[in-house]
Amino acid sequence: MKIAVLGAGNGGCAVAADLSLKGHEVTLIKTSNSMHNENFQHLLDHDGEVRIHEKEEIKTAKIAHVTKELAELSEAKIVIVYIQTNYHEELIAKMSKYLVDGQIVLINPGYLSTAYMLKYNSGKKITIVEAESSFLDCRILEPGLIKVGFRNVRNPLGVYPAANLPAVKGDLEALGFPFVYLSSVVEAALHNPNLIVHTVGAIMSMPRIEKTNGDYVMYHEVFTPSVWNILEKLDSEKMDVLEKLGFPRLSYVEACKYRNTLDDTEDVKEVFFWYAAMPTRAKGPVKVDSRYITEDVLEGLVMLEALGKQLSVATPICTSLIEMASAALNRDMRTQGRTPTRLGIENIEMILTDSFVQKEVERV
Repeated sequence: MKIAVLGAGNGGCAVAADLSLKGHEVTLIKTSNSMHNENFQHLLDHDGEVRIHEKEEIKTAKIAHVTKELAELSEAKIVIVYIQTNYHEELIAKMSKYLVDGQIVLINPGYLSTAYMLKYNSGKKITIVEAESSFLDCRILEPGLIKVGFRNVRNPLGVYPAANLPAVKGDLEALGFPFVYLSSVVEAALHNPNLIVHTVGAIMSMPRIEKTNGDYVMYHEVFTPSVWNILEKLDSEKMDVLEKLGFPRLSYVEACKYRNTLDDTEDVKEVFFWYAAMPTRAKGPVKVDSRYITEDVLEGLVMLEALGKQLSVATPICTSLIEMASAALNRDMRTQGRTPTRLGIENIEMILTDSFVQKEVERV
């Protein structure tokens, strides 16, 4: 297939290379100049050639097209958005005029950016897909070299409208990732693991970050028993919101286990700590003002708190973490955060109505 990947950072480059190795014609589109410019220039200078280092093997992929032109996405069957969620609205507003009927837009991950797609879509017949989390853990080690540390064994997706799933499933499966399907993009949004693990981990390790100048690994060091209690309480608030919306309660560790192992007999908490202790895990966050807070508090916790208020669901731990992050960075996280008003309450209602109808169909 012709596939456009928007975002030339760690994940975007890795997925573009992976899909190229699988035989797809990939167009990698850089959407800003903020990061990874040296790597992008390397791709331009070497006709899209990039090396993937995974386990003990290095493979060389050739990405067919490397560009900054959004207009190129019009030719793709599947458009994959692989940028930080802070910039989703701006990108979706820009790219909407280039979308065409019949395309699949896969947002990885989404944090309910389906609402932004509805906000700017202008009536085009597009299938919107939100991924729960990135398909693989990866880092650009140097220009032209990407290290893949881990691949999910299952990748949960939500599809909107849900009735389109049978029609698009074949194209999604052709991407070659092990997909499973949720009942709604809402579940994909709220089961984004970074909503829980990045926010608690980064906020509770601020002294460690500043004392070591980032010379530590959050996943290895921060989740002590007391911090784990905070994580579980935040996770319970997330499940309260899911339950009020009519979705099953599913904990962070249960979702983590489902993505990371096929062995259903393993203890859910042990799976997390096995995943967290992987030697391939990169250091960091290396500064307090990192995407672990500026993305996942702004786009994740602010959204969770706002949904809780709309639904009369208490979220005191979520609120406390937002307040601490705001105080530490001396900025109001809610001002630019992802709220129902910013997403569009009417768009959220459309998404929830679609979810309700789909669940009724499944029940019958």
